[in-house]
Amino acid sequence: MFLKSIYTLILTAFCLSIWSCTTQENSQKADLIIRGGTIYTLDEGHPKAEAIAVKAGRIIAVGKEADVELLSGDSTEFIDLKGQTLTPGFIEGHGHFMGLGYSELNLNLMDVSSYDELVMRVKAAADKAKPGQWIIGRGWHQSKWTPQPDPMVNGFQTHDKLSAVSPNNPVYLSHASGHAGFANAKAMQLAGVMPLAQESLAEQQVEGGEIIRDEMGNPTGIFNERAMEVITRHIPENSEDRDMEALKLAIEACHKNGITSFHDAGIDGKTIDLYRKAKEEGALKLRMYAMVTGEDTTLVERWFKRGPEIDTSDYLLTIRSVKLHCDGALGSRGAWLLEEYEDRPGHYGMATVPMKYVSYISDKALKNGFQVCSHAIGDRTNHEILNIYENTFHQNSQEAKDSRFRIEHAQHLAPKDIPRFGRLGVIPAMQAIHMSSDRSWAIDRLGEKRIKEGAYMWHDLLETGARLINGTDVPVEPINPIASFYASVSRKTLQGEPEGGYEPEQKMTREQALKTYTLNAAYGAFEEDVKGSIEVGKLADFTVFSKDIMTIPEKEILSVQVMMTIFEGQVVYSTEDKK
Repeated sequence: MFLKSIYTLILTAFCLSIWSCTTQENSQKADLIIRGGTIYTLDEGHPKAEAIAVKAGRIIAVGKEADVELLSGDSTEFIDLKGQTLTPGFIEGHGHFMGLGYSELNLNLMDVSSYDELVMRVKAAADKAKPGQWIIGRGWHQSKWTPQPDPMVNGFQTHDKLSAVSPNNPVYLSHASGHAGFANAKAMQLAGVMPLAQESLAEQQVEGGEIIRDEMGNPTGIFNERAMEVITRHIPENSEDRDMEALKLAIEACHKNGITSFHDAGIDGKTIDLYRKAKEEGALKLRMYAMVTGEDTTLVERWFKRGPEIDTSDYLLTIRSVKLHCDGALGSRGAWLLEEYEDRPGHYGMATVPMKYVSYISDKALKNGFQVCSHAIGDRTNHEILNIYENTFHQNSQEAKDSRFRIEHAQHLAPKDIPRFGRLGVIPAMQAIHMSSDRSWAIDRLGEKRIKEGAYMWHDLLETGARLINGTDVPVEPINPIASFYASVSRKTLQGEPEGGYEPEQKMTREQALKTYTLNAAYGAFEEDVKGSIEVGKLADFTVFSKDIMTIPEKEILSVQVMMTIFEGQVVYSTEDKK
């Protein structure tokens, strides 16, 4: 980081010397000049600018249009913003990149509004499939269906209707959260899941997970948390060509939504190899900050031995963090709570990994230069992770000075734990769109008191000095950052409800919301010296919006479109190209 700062100072001095000259050599001219709109820099000293000059993928000047145009030459290209608004390139602070790509290839069930509609989608796929071919999908959420299925067991539908339309094909459909799965009879048959009358309960118990059964002991088709592996281990692996196709589709989706960087929350060795290949072939037109999955202990130990892989040349692929999946989701009632679920008495959710393992990884990561990013949704999980982090920092005080350990989601917190984020320097990587999508039914899970005192506590966390990061958790939610920005500042559903927003005292200001998608997200990846704001020496990654998201009326925010995405000084997406 010290070397980056020196580089920035040298480049700044170099650019200032150019600026003072009236005649420059052609090699000193800008490749690109952007002007003609509102530019928000996120540079506290100069929050707005009229123009930007770019050379070799870096920003070489920011300021008044007349001054920046002194760097123009015969080969300089110009972009006229035509009154539109430009910001630093948006950063997806927590998502699942290959999940985004495969949502384009598999059944996308995000918009399914009822169980019957889901069944018809699967029937259409089964009618086209060969016998024995797996049908894979993701995106259903039973709490958002109208009407609710009948019957339901522990808050979920049963497989009977699904199995009836797909007798010859195994079907596996991931919950929108990714924390539960829904299988048909054919898939359960292949996995050896039987009624309890034909097997012992011990044979079907899964540590950190749950196979939901009806009162007769028959499996309902729902597999919660780690129990999903009972089915997923039987699904054939995707080919390398199909993986590459999904990767390219994910990049296209990011560009279309103004995303220039992506924090990929938990990947395996195969995916790391895919990203490296894409980078070598010039296909990785996105800056990837990848977290090694903690579920593969062998892979994690191998990375601890070799050390972080920090890309300081073009910042396309950096691997310096470990993702730990520590509890489930609220929608599947897998989030680990301090008190029982309001709508399932006696049930507290579950830890999906032993806390001793979290402690071990946190200690070893800190000693080997790695950041830890722990998935924690329930208040019990957040409490336990903060305890572990605090103890680890205390025992490794030197290494902990700039550790930037994160808690992914941090959705539901015990009030006493909120100040600890700022005090410990722990980063809450939250997704504002989850509040918009979940708040209307989350109160049924937690009750009013817990919702008001500890759910989606953005303002209170920011007040502690914590650097809050935003995102969508794609493919749990669509990758559209405008929706998450709107949720951040309105605390409303995407239908604009309720009036005034849920718990409006927790709203972010627009400046805070913009930082969560830019400078704060860059900080969460140790990259604030090279991106996240528009300053001389930083990477030329920008997002152009159709309207000024910082000043337009709140009700207009959802109508804003991404007009252009610029990556390393090159236009990689433009609505003009779509006409």
